[in-house]
Amino acid sequence: MNDKEILVIGGGPAGITIAKLLGKRKSVGIIRPEDYSMIYCAMPYAIEGLMPAEKVFKKDVLVTDAGAELIRGTVTQVAFDQKTVTLHDGRVYRYDKLIIATGAEPVRPPIQGVDLNNVHVFKTQKDLERVQQAVKSDQIKKAVVVGAGAIGIELVQALNHVHVQTHLVDMAPSVLPNLVDADFSQEVLRELSDLGIHVHLNSSVRCVEGTDTAERVVLADGASLSLDGSGIVVFAVGMHVNTALFEGTGLEIGRQGIVINNKMETSIRDVYAVGDCAQYISGITGEPVPGKLATNAVPMARMLAKNLLGDHRTYRGFYNGAATKVGKYFIGGTGLTVNAAQGRFDVVIGEAELTTAFPIMPNARPAKMKLVADKNTLNIIGGQVLAEVPVTDKADMITLAIQAGLTVRDLTGFSYSAQPYQSFFPANNLIVACAENILGKLDKG
Repeated sequence: MNDKEILVIGGGPAGITIAKLLGKRKSVGIIRPEDYSMIYCAMPYAIEGLMPAEKVFKKDVLVTDAGAELIRGTVTQVAFDQKTVTLHDGRVYRYDKLIIATGAEPVRPPIQGVDLNNVHVFKTQKDLERVQQAVKSDQIKKAVVVGAGAIGIELVQALNHVHVQTHLVDMAPSVLPNLVDADFSQEVLRELSDLGIHVHLNSSVRCVEGTDTAERVVLADGASLSLDGSGIVVFAVGMHVNTALFEGTGLEIGRQGIVINNKMETSIRDVYAVGDCAQYISGITGEPVPGKLATNAVPMARMLAKNLLGDHRTYRGFYNGAATKVGKYFIGGTGLTVNAAQGRFDVVIGEAELTTAFPIMPNARPAKMKLVADKNTLNIIGGQVLAEVPVTDKADMITLAIQAGLTVRDLTGFSYSAQPYQSFFPANNLIVACAENILGKLDKG
């Protein structure tokens, strides 16, 4: 039997973070069933040809150079009472502390045809290789991507770029519905259309028809998207937690994953959960919400690692800041959209549009922002940004305002910098302009 002070089930972003922070301080084992941990959000860009596929495979040395042992294998049993983990080949590991970081798997909806040969999801190395091989061998001329979230939108652009006729389908009335409000996504929708991508909103998939391979996608309204004998279907409609291993073990599991507290502790002593497999709360509403982002998994793992070294940190919750790129546009959001806030808050919004540089500069491009605030307290609860330059810095600034409990009035006093190539005139700033817009609306009654 092999003994480890810290044993991690899962070799994704959370597992790698644990290895980096604890590998040289404690005896750490990282159990990973896959050949590689993937940079998931970069996979569409490998399809597009911006990089070889190998670039999105994380190197094993991220774990081993940190001093942790990389254990290749699949866990088949966990005995919490004995503190042991058994692998598929009979190897048994004993732990002092167990960290569950098993992640989440893409959803295949329960409809006819999802198991046909050319119907895929998109997260693993094998998923990437299947789609990439079909593209390289010129086997596909058409593609239907179901799900207009970030991965779906990035993948449909990648396929379109390599001359595959693409259709994007989503049951929501707008693209990126969990990231931004419908009114804020109109430029993105037009950009997709200008790129030649066929977008079908307010449309759900009834079934996928075919014998061995998919031949057509049938929508709920009866419309049919034919693949003309040379196409693929990719579902990017969400994720479900990978917790089947722990069913019936006594570990508390909720609708969103393994239930944890603000120190990543589960219902079983010396067992922790981090990342996509864990259920935790919104830092805004205090209610359990999905938080399946690497940018949540890494801070959760970092906090846990520091606590295992003697610190006393707590995790406040998910804010779910994220961003993507659509054609010439960069778009990001954080916190609650107006749609998500309805029924929880009486909201007031502030909007502003300036430029990315002094308007007199040749590189100046439009940039717009939307702030969402609680009308009663004036606390910032969400925000959205769109520009022709990267926007993650601005989305992150809004996240910080939410985390810090800043109000609209606080943001009117925000001290900012200005420079001709990098900002609007010193006379204004997007986040200040949005805050002033909110106060102006309230002053008018």
